[in-house]
Amino acid sequence: MTSGSLAAAQTPTLRTVVIPFTQLKDKDADLSMKIEEGFGPDGLGILSISNVPGYTSLRQNLLNIAPKLAKLPEKVKKELEDPQSRYNFGWSHGKEKLESGKPDLLKGSFYANPILDVPTTETSLIQRYPAYCGSNIWPQSTLPELEVAFKALGKLIIDVGLLVAYHCDKYVSNGIDMPPNEGIEQIVFRSRCHKGRLLYYFPAEKGNDVDDDDSMSSWCGWHTDHGSLTGLTYAMFTKDGVEIPCPDDTAGLYIKTRTGQIVKVVYKEDEIAYQIGNITEILSRGRLCATPHCVRAPKGEKATRLERSTFALFMQPDWDEKLKFPESGHVNQELIQANESLTFGEYTEKLLDKYYHLKNVDTPATV
Repeated sequence: MTSGSLAAAQTPTLRTVVIPFTQLKDKDADLSMKIEEGFGPDGLGILSISNVPGYTSLRQNLLNIAPKLAKLPEKVKKELEDPQSRYNFGWSHGKEKLESGKPDLLKGSFYANPILDVPTTETSLIQRYPAYCGSNIWPQSTLPELEVAFKALGKLIIDVGLLVAYHCDKYVSNGIDMPPNEGIEQIVFRSRCHKGRLLYYFPAEKGNDVDDDDSMSSWCGWHTDHGSLTGLTYAMFTKDGVEIPCPDDTAGLYIKTRTGQIVKVVYKEDEIAYQIGNITEILSRGRLCATPHCVRAPKGEKATRLERSTFALFMQPDWDEKLKFPESGHVNQELIQANESLTFGEYTEKLLDKYYHLKNVDTPATV
C-alpha cells in the first residue's frame, strides 16, 4: 500500500447530517440544531437532504448523459467551448490545472446556467463578467436531451437549496441582526448567475498505480467554494457502460475541519448534499462556515476503465448584488476592508486577481 493510500485508509469516515425533505419544507420546523451541527463553527460545512420527490430519476437521467457528451466527436465538443468566459460556459477539457501545475486531463466539464439561457444582453456586463453573464451553449442537434435533463435537475437542486437557505437564515438571525432582504435565501432567489457543472471523469486504460498522483486531492484539488451554497449529487460509477459501486473505499470527498483534521465524508445516493461557500460564511459573521475539500480518485487495478459522472450546482449571488462585509473575523480579510461594500462581481474579480491570475490557473469551479 502506498503512503497516500495508507493515509486515506486511516482517515476517519463521517456521515453527513441528514434532514428529511418533509422536515425541510416545513417552514415552522425548528432545524437550528441540525443546521448548526452541519454548517456551524464545529460542523463539516456540509449536510444532506433525503427523500426529495423526483430527485432519483432526475439524477439518473443527467448523469447517464455525461459519458455520451464526453464521447461526442472532438469537432462537436470544440464548438461547445467558450474561451471568452474562460471556459465557464459549455464544454471544458484540459483547460484547468492540477495542484502540480499540469493540465487536468482526467475530467471534462460542461457548464450552464440552469435557469437563464441568456442572463443579460448588456455588452459591457458580458465583457466584464463573462463567467457569469455569458450565454448557455447547448448541443441541440447532437445531444438535445442534455439541455432538458440539466435544467430539470439544476432547478430542483436550487428549489431545495432555497429551503436550506431559509432555515439557515432562521438559525443565523437568532444570533445577529439580519435585514430580511439580505439573507441567503433572498440573495440566492434573486440571482441570475447560478451555475451547474456536469463532470465526467475519463476511464484510465490501466489502474491508477504508484506512478500516478496518489494524494487525497488526486481527482479534485483542495479548495473552498466561494459562492453561497453548493448542491452536490452522489457520483455515478460505470465500467464498460454498466453502473457499479465505487470499487475503492478510500475514494471520495475529503474535508478539512476547523481544527485542521482531515476526514472522509459520505452521504447516500438518493440524497442531495449542500456545502457552504465563503460568501455565506462572511455574511453570516462566521455562524455558518465553509470548509476546504477535495476528491480522491480510486486507485489500483480496480480503477481500470472506471468512469465517474457527477453534478454540482453553484448557487451564488447576482454579479450586481451589493454585499456588506462585516468589520472583522471573516475570510479574505486581506482582500476586503472593514465595512466595505462590494458587488459579488467585484468581490470575485478581487479573488481572481489575487489567487488565480497570479498563479496562471483557471477560475475556480464556483465561478
